[in-house]
Amino acid sequence: MIGVDVGSEDRLALGVLTQYRMATTEQMHRVIAPLVRIEQTRRRLARLRAEGLVDRITLPQAGRTRVWFPTRYGVQLASEWPEMRGHRPSRTVSDPTAVRLKAGHTLTVTETALAFLEDARRRGELCQPLDWLTEVYHPIGSGEAVIPDALLYYRRGPADGDNGALLRAFVEVDRATMGPERLAAKLSAYERLYRYVPTIPGRRPIPQEPAVEEWRRRYPLFPRVLFVLDGTGPAGVENRISALRAGAGLLAPSRFLHDVPVLAASMADLLLHGPSTPVWRPVYDPDQRVRWTVSGHWQT
Repeated sequence: MIGVDVGSEDRLALGVLTQYRMATTEQMHRVIAPLVRIEQTRRRLARLRAEGLVDRITLPQAGRTRVWFPTRYGVQLASEWPEMRGHRPSRTVSDPTAVRLKAGHTLTVTETALAFLEDARRRGELCQPLDWLTEVYHPIGSGEAVIPDALLYYRRGPADGDNGALLRAFVEVDRATMGPERLAAKLSAYERLYRYVPTIPGRRPIPQEPAVEEWRRRYPLFPRVLFVLDGTGPAGVENRISALRAGAGLLAPSRFLHDVPVLAASMADLLLHGPSTPVWRPVYDPDQRVRWTVSGHWQT
């Protein structure tokens, strides 16, 4: 019999690690139990490890930081829960070697999730730990796909109310490990996803039948796209935003750029000021700073 209380933070901790793929002890504490002592989170993780549901590696740098991740058994168990349905975890999520090699990027993605989560808590808005899904697969044809670093769900307004605006965003976290041109090319992939209409093998198209884009099967409106830029100084951030704007210029006059907000912000600004402040810079309309939760036609 598993000694895990599935009705408590034990279940949440396993769900978070399955969905986020990995997190440090301190990050896990901030996600699941920020109001108690961190020793309680350490004991919880140790108990899950003793049950074979999670494991850890120790990074040699940064004070020998412990990084936690789910085991294959933990992923199998958590994937059966109703709140986890529809999310396909990475096949390498439980491999210690893959965890070690991917720790830098994935832990930055987890820190980005915390920026939104903690900001929502401060503002009294609704963004739960499991409202952050990593690497959700979106086909765009010819065997290709768009796989954002994360898909974020967020509700504006009081967390205990029902009238807040529902928001969704694809989040791309860039640590300056790829060239600016490759970063800008992601815009083309999202534009392809925006207009991609799947074909059913063996079925002839009906002329009177309207084309239905693949993303409409999941979302009422196409999620906005947020680029979080890290791993470089202010000049590097400006260079990468310029590359994104150049990429957007190549797509104009696509309806994608008119219908979908595409915003960029530095990780430093995000952590210092919070994502609900005007740290975001529009990629297609560069002459202003905005809040990512701005209402109107940007609401999704």
